[in-house]
Amino acid sequence: MRGILDGVRAHEVSPAFVGRQPEIAVLTDALRRAEAGTPGAVLIGGEAGGGKTRLVGEFVDRVRREALVLTGACLQLSTVGFPYAPFTAALRQLVREAGAAEIAALMPRDGARDLARLLPEFGEPAADPDPDSARVRLFEQMLVLLERLADRRPLVLIVEDAHWADRSTRDLLTFLLRNLRHTAVLLVITFRSDELHRSHPMRPVIAELERIEGVVRLDLPHLTRTETAGQLAGILGREPEPKVVDAVYERSAGIPLLVEATADSPDCGMSESVRDLVLVGVDRLPEETQDLLRLASTAGVRFGHALLAAVTGLDDGALSSLLRPAVDGNVLVADERGYAFRHALIWEALHDELLPGEHSRAHQRFAEALEADPARSVGDRPTVEIAMHWANAHDPERALWAAWQASREAEAAFAYAEQLQMLERVLELWERVSDAAERTGLDHVGVLRKAAQAADASGEPERGLAFVRAALAEVDEEGDPEQVALILQRRARLKRDRGHAGGLDDLWRAERLVSEPSPARASVLAPLGRILMLLGRGDDARPIIEETLELADRFADDCAAADALNNLAIAEAHQGRFAEATDTLRKATARAERVGDDDARLRSLVNVSDALQAQGRSEDAVAAAQRALTMAESLGRARTHGVFAAGNLAESQLSLGRWDDAIETLERAEELSPVPGLRGQLLLSRARIAIARGDGDVVPPIVTELTSLCAVGDPYPQQVLPLAGLLIEWRLAEGDGPGAVAAAERAVTEHELDGDPRHSWPILLAGIRACALHPADTLAARLREIAATTPAHGPVTAAQRTTFEAESARAAGVLDRTAWTAAVAAWDALGWPYPLAEALLRTAEAAVAEGDRDEASTLLCRAADLADRLKARPLRADIDQVARRARLRLDGGTAGQAPLGLTPREQEVLRLLAEGRSNREIAEELFISAKTASVHVSNILAKLNVPTRGAAAAAAHRLRLTE
Repeated sequence: MRGILDGVRAHEVSPAFVGRQPEIAVLTDALRRAEAGTPGAVLIGGEAGGGKTRLVGEFVDRVRREALVLTGACLQLSTVGFPYAPFTAALRQLVREAGAAEIAALMPRDGARDLARLLPEFGEPAADPDPDSARVRLFEQMLVLLERLADRRPLVLIVEDAHWADRSTRDLLTFLLRNLRHTAVLLVITFRSDELHRSHPMRPVIAELERIEGVVRLDLPHLTRTETAGQLAGILGREPEPKVVDAVYERSAGIPLLVEATADSPDCGMSESVRDLVLVGVDRLPEETQDLLRLASTAGVRFGHALLAAVTGLDDGALSSLLRPAVDGNVLVADERGYAFRHALIWEALHDELLPGEHSRAHQRFAEALEADPARSVGDRPTVEIAMHWANAHDPERALWAAWQASREAEAAFAYAEQLQMLERVLELWERVSDAAERTGLDHVGVLRKAAQAADASGEPERGLAFVRAALAEVDEEGDPEQVALILQRRARLKRDRGHAGGLDDLWRAERLVSEPSPARASVLAPLGRILMLLGRGDDARPIIEETLELADRFADDCAAADALNNLAIAEAHQGRFAEATDTLRKATARAERVGDDDARLRSLVNVSDALQAQGRSEDAVAAAQRALTMAESLGRARTHGVFAAGNLAESQLSLGRWDDAIETLERAEELSPVPGLRGQLLLSRARIAIARGDGDVVPPIVTELTSLCAVGDPYPQQVLPLAGLLIEWRLAEGDGPGAVAAAERAVTEHELDGDPRHSWPILLAGIRACALHPADTLAARLREIAATTPAHGPVTAAQRTTFEAESARAAGVLDRTAWTAAVAAWDALGWPYPLAEALLRTAEAAVAEGDRDEASTLLCRAADLADRLKARPLRADIDQVARRARLRLDGGTAGQAPLGLTPREQEVLRLLAEGRSNREIAEELFISAKTASVHVSNILAKLNVPTRGAAAAAAHRLRLTE
């Protein structure tokens, strides 16, 4: 620190870097992969003192010229981790080196305002009433920043001491590693493996990160005896004697830190405990310096010069004189902001030496110094530090107020786990502070409700439910029915979001408590109507929706109105009244836009895409879903409405035969770690593609997870009915006729299939196919009976009904060519290639039976072409089998193969490339990301064996590949 320790010389740690060449090679290879467009991470684990920091420092020294290196460490005070500490430190480094304006210029419009949550240099944080979506937006802006930085220069982001990572940091790390694609970013994450006990929160995170493609884990071994000798030679400046090597190696066990601690005095008597070893350097310091270090340990691993000066009352000169021996002795490391104990073990050992009285008094002094001037903190959350110090000083009044302030600050930074931790501390201290309500501005129930909200936002439903139970126990229904109703509404949300039963009961009870017209009643009725509608209880939902609309108009509540109009549109679409549903959604959007309700706007657009898909307008549905995705990302709601939109987009892509695009859509959505209900929708589409392509290994775990998801809570028909159909399709794909029939019988017995045409027709169709594979007359008769009373709204269900009639005849032993020809026409009109190919196959079989071989050959060739494009191997095998039986030629099995091996999507990209479009323009045209477009272009260049885009365009025109 310039001006504080001028002339101070830090003790020279061994200049010899030994024993880590394989690890350096792994890090270097990971960076090379990132530079080639495959981002990743290296997780470096090792016990305390194992050399993680030295390894990273050596790697950084080797790559600093070619890459931008940003470094941040997770910090800890007592048991409290600093929210987003490593990312805040990395941002501060960027601002220091480039300036806030230059960094802000890299961000999308207003994107830097989200970063202001971490660093005030970026201005005033963006206001957002939805904490969950605001937090996601912060995550996405950090992702954008890393990608933009990497566009300029390969980026290495180092996160040290991840074993101290707070919940928010852990979540952000996982988000980044799941979403970084085709960019030159490498994350290097260090952690103390000996700290990761079974209940440590970082342990499952490390396990999850290891499963992500591109993530490598390194566990640093102890140094060997030879390596220990090399380290000693560097420390001593000479080759050590063998007996010295033996003594140090035995006592240090090859741990680099302990090798350093024993190098100068290998023969002195020492305890076998780690504490004695790590304190060897401390014990050689002057007594006054040791006392000062014990006091400083109260502040944590890092502390500021100004803070320690305020606590001790020493001037700069006196304080520097006392600290200089610690820096010279390599016990402390100094930088421009303050000091840090060279190793956490040193800090822990010193802090443990404080007597109870000393401990309390020291924490009080630090709390007072920070309250007098928060700028003395070297952390980014001084209120968190103050709260910790007052709690450890056993001052409940000040501890409560500081914890309350810290909770508000954490909430503003979207650090909900930390907010919850601080609120729990407030609640723990509540009974010990007589004027707690006056200090916080809320009564005890108000704090409980706020804690429940924080628990919900941080993904802690059980803790949230505990707070709700406590709140309900304190509120009298007769005295304050409205507050009880709103608490019940929160409990219903906690239950529904986490798949627990009873949410609907809570809403009914809440509805009874606010029986008189009021804004609170409208607030309760809106989610009640939505759940009833999704449960298929349209008759119950309609009066609820109508009353919500009446109350919304009466109290000018556009948010409730937009919510209710969306519910009404779902009901209208369910009845096949698509034009009315579209008009209702237009009204919902208008009401939402009037008050800036982005949630309702997004929900409306997502519902538009769903209604279009139900009508068979899949191309329009893709466009609407893509717009919804774009809007969700721009508003920071990718993990909520964005996942809904992604599910709808994938369903439409699946229908149109764009299965690779659908898989990409699903993978991107799954990487956002959606809640179970939303994840189920994604899994259904993924399983359908896997079944159609014959990827049998993919299906069983998906079925197991979907079955588990539908076994808890109150699953919606749109969740359980598709699963029932999927189980039949799976058994059919496996050639298990009896199993398919059994699955169809369960579906007929356990579910009402005539009340939801959109989700019932696929079950009826799969069931009758099972009867064709394995005769089951009773089941077939029951299926025909249900089909006769099930309406077909729109062209999709009409096509399914037409196909059912053809399959019904096949189950009875009749190949009805007329019926199958009608099915071909229906699917052809929709542009859905997979069911079209199936219908073409059956029509060809009927043509063969009638002796029309030419027509059969034409039909089979077309079906084969579609199956090849879809990579639907089981269907192609069925087509080949029919052709062999009928002795029909399919042009050597080459029907449908794309020229030069180009996929259909690559042909689309090539066509646009030949028109001179950029990657971004191609992405916008095809509703894919620019990076995905770049990957397609790279594949095209490789397949055409040309070096440039211009050469690819020329080859496309020459070979007529775009016609």
